[in-house]
Amino acid sequence: MMPVTPQQVELIPLAIYTLFAVGLIGVLLLAARYLGSGRETAEKHIPFESGMVPTGNARHASQVPFYLIAIFFIVFDVEGAFIIAWATSWDLLGMPGLVHITLFITVLMLGLVWLWMKGGLDWGPSAMRGKRP
Repeated sequence: MMPVTPQQVELIPLAIYTLFAVGLIGVLLLAARYLGSGRETAEKHIPFESGMVPTGNARHASQVPFYLIAIFFIVFDVEGAFIIAWATSWDLLGMPGLVHITLFITVLMLGLVWLWMKGGLDWGPSAMRGKRP
């Protein structure tokens, strides 16, 4: 039998937790399978959203600018996380840290200005008014 190293001893709680989590998931899946009714009804196949009965076709084309705005939000959200991390340790980073965060914010602001000039932020009712013949 091989001796147990201290590194392996540290992994025992993780292994127990993993086994417990996998076991719990398995029990819950089995309970859902055997305790559920399993009957197919017409109500089960109706899409349900926010307590409202759906009307019309759910398959409509989404506007691409909506997704662009979502991506812009994620980019600037990550920027906020970087700036907060910098702000918490600004005294340790000194002048090189200030230069780096200034360049970082400048690049992001230039990207925002470029996007604005290209019309990437023009969508919605006000943008549609300008495109009518």
